[in-house]
Amino acid sequence: MTSALGSAPTGRDERPARPTPTRAHRFRWARAAGTGWLYVLPALVMYAVFVLRPLALTIQYSLYDWNGIGVARWAGLDNYLTVFTDSDLLKIIGNAVILIVFFSFIPVALGLLVASLVRRITTGAFGTVVRTILFLPQVIPLVAAGIAWSWLLSSNGLINQVLRAVGLGGVARAWLGDFDTALPAVGVIGAWVLLGLCTILLVTGMSKIDPALYEAARLDGAGPVREFLAVTLPSLRQEIGVCLTVTIIAALASFDIVYISTSGGPGLQTTVPGLEIYRLAFSQRQVGLASALAVVLMLLVLACVLPIQRLTRGEKP
Repeated sequence: MTSALGSAPTGRDERPARPTPTRAHRFRWARAAGTGWLYVLPALVMYAVFVLRPLALTIQYSLYDWNGIGVARWAGLDNYLTVFTDSDLLKIIGNAVILIVFFSFIPVALGLLVASLVRRITTGAFGTVVRTILFLPQVIPLVAAGIAWSWLLSSNGLINQVLRAVGLGGVARAWLGDFDTALPAVGVIGAWVLLGLCTILLVTGMSKIDPALYEAARLDGAGPVREFLAVTLPSLRQEIGVCLTVTIIAALASFDIVYISTSGGPGLQTTVPGLEIYRLAFSQRQVGLASALAVVLMLLVLACVLPIQRLTRGEKP
């Protein structure tokens, strides 16, 4: 007989069983999923046609000796062997690696410094003007920027005129035509172009930092430097990762600025892989070698970017 206080526990889980999906539920779920894929399908088709297919063809061409017109001859890995053994091609890849310092590390370092200063004046009309001026190089076409800097850095350009005016005429030179200064001069142009982008990204990241963290650091006796290292820098991990990713890709894939300002000269001093791929494919008709260099460049970009993404991924402190 059952007690008035209720039946004794049986020890079994008496939670209601999860309802089994009916055919109607499964149909609605499949329909919703199918609708979602229909929305994504145009983008997937465009990506496959204009990204995946050219990538696959580039890898295919890199295994052949082909002039782009005649019959292709199987070359296997010979083109890749040429890329890794030809001294000129290795120097060209080295130029791109050197440009990473100018295109990436310098803009990010200066961007952190400038962003720390700009953060205090981000409100009001003056802050808007400052941010606009800093971002202006990103709006100017790279071709126009290359032409303008070519004039500034020429033998009779504004920079040399200023040097002569202050008594430093011995330092003046054709900065983009000198074997020792051509590559650093191109790097300065790239740093100028990318500084504004890094600064704006970092200023945006700083605006999201909780002011209470700064107040706590000051209460602990932290000065400006300690405050920057303990609060600002860790909180900007993701923004710094984005800046490094974008600028490293810009350095390794650079073409416009180099082509306009120096055309790769003098000699091979400023020739970068993007420019050499263009020359090999369209001037020298070595499509296979150009494709192999393009694949190597892609792998170099991934080797530089993926570790950065892994290190900067995660939640902000």
